[in-house]
Amino acid sequence: MNPFKAFLIEEKDGVTRGDFVSMDEAQLDPGEVTIKVTYSSVNFKDALAATGAGRIIRRYPCVGGIDLSGTVVASTDPRFSAGDEVIATSFDIGVAHHGGYAEYARVPAEWVVPLPAGLSLYDAMALGTAGFTAALGVVRMEQNGLEPSKGPLIVTGASGGVGSLAIDMLAQRGYQVTALTGKENEVDYLKSLGAAQVMLRSSLDLSRIRPLDKTLWAGAVDNLGGEVLAWIASNMKQGGTIASIGLAASPSLNTTVMPFILRGACLLGIDSGYIGEPYRSGIWQRLATDLRPQHLPTLTRSIGFDELPGIFDDFIKGRAHGRVVVDIAGA
Repeated sequence: MNPFKAFLIEEKDGVTRGDFVSMDEAQLDPGEVTIKVTYSSVNFKDALAATGAGRIIRRYPCVGGIDLSGTVVASTDPRFSAGDEVIATSFDIGVAHHGGYAEYARVPAEWVVPLPAGLSLYDAMALGTAGFTAALGVVRMEQNGLEPSKGPLIVTGASGGVGSLAIDMLAQRGYQVTALTGKENEVDYLKSLGAAQVMLRSSLDLSRIRPLDKTLWAGAVDNLGGEVLAWIASNMKQGGTIASIGLAASPSLNTTVMPFILRGACLLGIDSGYIGEPYRSGIWQRLATDLRPQHLPTLTRSIGFDELPGIFDDFIKGRAHGRVVVDIAGA
């Protein structure tokens, strides 16, 4: 294996920064599966890691990129062979283990999923952790009894990767979806994904959240946390289900038990980071079949590997929407 290009995140004098470097095979982390990376993606978590805006990185130096897809070049695990097309997302990738922003990666076999039939390596990264998380939320809510006949749903952080994909998946399954966003210029985009209604966060009075308010939502996919999640809980219908997916606004939750004991609402924690097999492969199979978003090409754009450093600021400052695929191999 010749020296290869990687985007390495380091900390010097308390300042986090990432830059392109040349690495060799000996610098790859331990693992049973070595992968020639074709594509990666950009998630909010990646932007936090690369810029130091969030304390995401747990080890320096670390190659960024929590997602990758590519082709196995070597494996000591019998489940994978050279030439297999695979996906690896989440776990410690890109935060405590060299990740997808490099031409090669080596990861534990338990973190690797065979590329399902019906998905290309590009499709897999158009979905990435965001798609996996959204699909996991949908599956968990439906296992908890949610169905379109129960009533409308709300998706917060709607223009982000998880939010966009969740709207698409839920709308095509027959749900009436309200998209909550802080970006007035995204209304048409969100409706194009299937949102029946778009609400602006500025329309909410989050300074006075009642323990129990109007019964509005049968289900919710929340990417924000904090006061928005507390407001959602107070407005859940009897037996409603909330999938708690993110903390883009706040990790705190100041609410009461009333929605849960008087309306039977359920708050489901969606752990897309460390959920293992067979659940992980099963979700990817669903993403290749009945949960595959209809508007995936519309909400996805690609950038070259060299363009990567310039994209993080868009995520940090809330200017990004949908999904961004990084073409690592120049495919």
